[in-house]
Amino acid sequence: MSSGDSTLTTLLVGVDAACLSVLEPLFDDGELPTLSTLFTEGAAGDLESQIPPWTASAWPSIYTGVNPGKHGVFGFLRFEGHDWDVVNYSHVRRPSVWELLDACGLSSVVVNVPVTNPPRPIDGAVLPGYVAPEEPTCHPPGLLADVEAEIGPYRVYAPRDGDDEQVAWYRRLTEMRGEAFRYLARRFDPDFGFLQFQQTDTVFHERPGDDEAVREVYRAVDAELAKTLSACDPTNVLLVSDHGMGRYDGWEFRVNEYLREHGYVTATNGGRGMPSWVTARESRLLTGDDDTAVSPGALERALAALARLGLTTQRAAALLDAVGLREVVARHVPTAATRAAEQQVDFGESMVYLRDAIELGVRINLDGREPDGVVPPEEYEAFREELIDLLAAAETPDGDPVFDRVVPRETYFDGPESGRAVDVVTVPREFDVSLSTKLGGGPFGPPEEPWNHKLMGCFAAVGDAFDGATDPGTPHIFDVAPTVLSTFDRPRDERMDGEVMPVADDCGERRYELAADSRTERTEDAEVAARLSELGYLE
Repeated sequence: MSSGDSTLTTLLVGVDAACLSVLEPLFDDGELPTLSTLFTEGAAGDLESQIPPWTASAWPSIYTGVNPGKHGVFGFLRFEGHDWDVVNYSHVRRPSVWELLDACGLSSVVVNVPVTNPPRPIDGAVLPGYVAPEEPTCHPPGLLADVEAEIGPYRVYAPRDGDDEQVAWYRRLTEMRGEAFRYLARRFDPDFGFLQFQQTDTVFHERPGDDEAVREVYRAVDAELAKTLSACDPTNVLLVSDHGMGRYDGWEFRVNEYLREHGYVTATNGGRGMPSWVTARESRLLTGDDDTAVSPGALERALAALARLGLTTQRAAALLDAVGLREVVARHVPTAATRAAEQQVDFGESMVYLRDAIELGVRINLDGREPDGVVPPEEYEAFREELIDLLAAAETPDGDPVFDRVVPRETYFDGPESGRAVDVVTVPREFDVSLSTKLGGGPFGPPEEPWNHKLMGCFAAVGDAFDGATDPGTPHIFDVAPTVLSTFDRPRDERMDGEVMPVADDCGERRYELAADSRTERTEDAEVAARLSELGYLE
């Protein structure tokens, strides 16, 4: 990068789910000249993600430099007892790197970064991304209208009825990110920029195995990055991903069903619990006896309507009752699928359960902590060791271990928010085994998604602040925020878990007296929840 007259010292580029196994074939084919240059001219390599390596938790770890036990976001959902809400920025308990830079008198433009709605005021602009509502709260107020006046319509997500134009929407959404960032960079003249692209993840969830769609998305990212580098001329560019992406050739492990077979989970067909709606989705609600089958178009429209009403795991049964559709759905769903879909974990009778698959672990039903707790506190440690032994012994039908690691939560989570985490962390073997909350059908089945998240993402660092001749090793996503601060000759916060990457100068550490707002806001956006369900993030 050329320093020239640029006022943009550092541009942080986020490419969700990017990894070398996906990028290198595209580099070899000459598809991505701009990205390829970043990876060949600077320091580059693997970037290790966290546990769990999923978007909603990993991006806050990237922009705060701390583990989820400190920032407080463990997945797409935030639980309060048995109630839940989709996470938002008010749930992030540590300041972001742009807030730390703001405290140092430096300005920022942040575009499309997940879990940034509603933003807190800074010198600059924040246009939130993934898990925000379609019309997000922006900073400063009125920013979204200004962006649309400048570049035309701006969307966080593609229209949900646009499947026929899905790839075109991937491209258009990617273009919107670049256009919005360049406009805001001209307007606010920031010191720091953060531009994130999400469709590089979405394409694998929505179009698994579609190589041309993947190439189309990455070509669009490459083009927008080229335009942005030309227009903004940053002194330093740091490109990072939150996790990798790859094929899942192993099994789906139904943790709650396994725990039920061993006497730890009790199922119910009604009341409070987690209905296994993924089983109905797995069967696509389309096959069955002639008298139960229903046309795909009619069913998809019905399910879409239910999703807009908030049809997600915990709320599904109650909503069907509320809108008078339980019997209608039952008439059109195969009998076996209906029985499976109605099975729920009985919270009041179960000792432990997997409440959310992407948390990668189980939560003990602890008396005094959970609303219907049954495990006495004095038995907690012994019971947790019992669970660790049980889960560590789990084997697939092929005789392979289900998990690489089964450990207490303290192994991965440290900080005041750790109490929100699972009690036992389960790391799937080579991230080739997927976890599921579903009940019924036995402990194992085929993976729900043939492509899903892997632990190793990637990074590239180019510019005056980076030494491309230094061995970068394998940095961690916690190292991103400290490294960004170092490009401004600012020390990292002493409470950060990450270190400055070896390719940049370590400026030491200090304590930034800047605390996140203690208030929280509810998302309560059924459209966001429905999108997460469609992508497989909510069962």
